[in-house]
Amino acid sequence: MKVCPVCKKEVVGRRDKVYCSPSCKSSFQYEQRLEQDSFFFEVDRQLKKNRSILRRYNQVGKTTLRKEVLLQEGFKPRFFTHYWKNGKGDVYLFCYEYGFLSRNENGKEKYVLVTWQPYMNS
Repeated sequence: MKVCPVCKKEVVGRRDKVYCSPSCKSSFQYEQRLEQDSFFFEVDRQLKKNRSILRRYNQVGKTTLRKEVLLQEGFKPRFFTHYWKNGKGDVYLFCYEYGFLSRNENGKEKYVLVTWQPYMNS
């Protein structure tokens, strides 16, 4: 009797069948990929989390927020997809279409949150 390596149920069917179901096969392959590409998945997960946080706090296209608010949500500013430099020399870091600029206003660390605009392409 063959046993599924994922759920330990009996494997019924062809002689060379390894898993009891397609979901067990998929689950096993997914776990293998996670182990091999763990750094990629960690970075991808954080980029998506950063994007989600920026999106939640920037509903109108541009807003200013205390840095600590984003950091408490799990935002990590060192994870970004690209940057844009304006005419003043300020460098906005972006997580896909949502960007942020670190500022110090009145001794408080803040982020200016923006959304990517067509004029930023040039």
